[in-house]
Amino acid sequence: MTDTVSDGEASDGKTDAGMVIVGAGECGARAALALREAGYAGPVTLLDAEAHDPYERPPLSKDAILAETPVPKGIGGAERLAEAGIAFRRSRKAHAIDRARKTVVCDDGSELPYERLLIATGARPRPLPGNDRGAEAPNVVTLRTLDDAARIRAALGPGKRLAVIGGGFIGLELAASARRLGAEVTVIEALPRLLSRAVPEEIAAVLHERHAAEGARILTGARVAGIEEAGVALADGTTVAADLIVVGIGAMPNVELAEEAGLALENGVAVDATLASSDPDIFAAGDCCSVPMPLYDGRRVRLESWRSAQEQGGLAARNMLGAGETVSAVPWFWSDQYDLTLQIAGLADGAGSHVRREGKDGAFLIFHLAPDGRLLSASGIGPGNAVAKEIRLAEMLIARRATPDPQALADPGVNLKKLL
Repeated sequence: MTDTVSDGEASDGKTDAGMVIVGAGECGARAALALREAGYAGPVTLLDAEAHDPYERPPLSKDAILAETPVPKGIGGAERLAEAGIAFRRSRKAHAIDRARKTVVCDDGSELPYERLLIATGARPRPLPGNDRGAEAPNVVTLRTLDDAARIRAALGPGKRLAVIGGGFIGLELAASARRLGAEVTVIEALPRLLSRAVPEEIAAVLHERHAAEGARILTGARVAGIEEAGVALADGTTVAADLIVVGIGAMPNVELAEEAGLALENGVAVDATLASSDPDIFAAGDCCSVPMPLYDGRRVRLESWRSAQEQGGLAARNMLGAGETVSAVPWFWSDQYDLTLQIAGLADGAGSHVRREGKDGAFLIFHLAPDGRLLSASGIGPGNAVAKEIRLAEMLIARRATPDPQALADPGVNLKKLL
């Protein structure tokens, strides 16, 4: 597969200084296109270590697993990038940043001069501590890329045994997909319940019950002692038999490029509210960076979110052109498992109280309020889009720093729109 070469790249392979983006995931690809949408006519180069056209990652644990052959959901294919005058270099890794010369050095020795640089290198799966067999064990995998999804899909089917280490979003979505394919599934979670850091206990309980009803085995409070050829050895002396083991215990930001360049780090590349790093000509966005959130008293947060990657990609592009906009979007997350959809708006950290609001067909929402009454977050679960409208309205309330009446929030007869 060859590179997509378009405006900005000369015949000798060198590129005039312009905008360079490292990472062609959701954030990087959207940023490249956003530069053109904002009217930038100079050179734009998009650099990515993967061999594929830019694609979305959320379907990897769902639709891509359910398909006989995983098919990516594209963001901006080679043709679209070329039409936009974007030089897309796939299978090319950024090796170093020379800040003095304002140049990105690639793994093939080529150099890309930049006027502004965006680091959108994303994150990678956190390795399993104490895995004495090593990451190269043939039956131990992670899920982050299209190639990972293809490898997992090939190992699933009726009678196959899958062990998922980690009861977070990715692990549970994969477990649901594997059950639909007829595989035997065991989810191993070290903490007392699923999704301990992500959702209220009531919502986690619904998901636990649903996975169990679908035939998945859920083990909470289960510590992994090691990986064996037969499966996963637990601290209580038992072994979970598995043909395939997927480790899903979180992600680590890819900051090596930024770190070697001497940029400030704090749970990712430390950026300000405009997504500028400690070097004013270098921006960072998406899963690899942490940003102070004005809505949450400037608390620095690293968001691993599809929507945040989209929003930050566009924001970074505009600010690379001098817009000076600050982060204002409310964090938003979602997960599909079986016929249930979970949606979350905002961040619940620092909440002093919460209220529950019942919906139709078993759906419900949990609202978290700050001690001063301000709405901080809303989490909801139900079949299909049962909670989508109310989560969207809650998102608007959070953005306006609203202090709604808790009784009104809890009353399903009160239209949340009236609280805006």
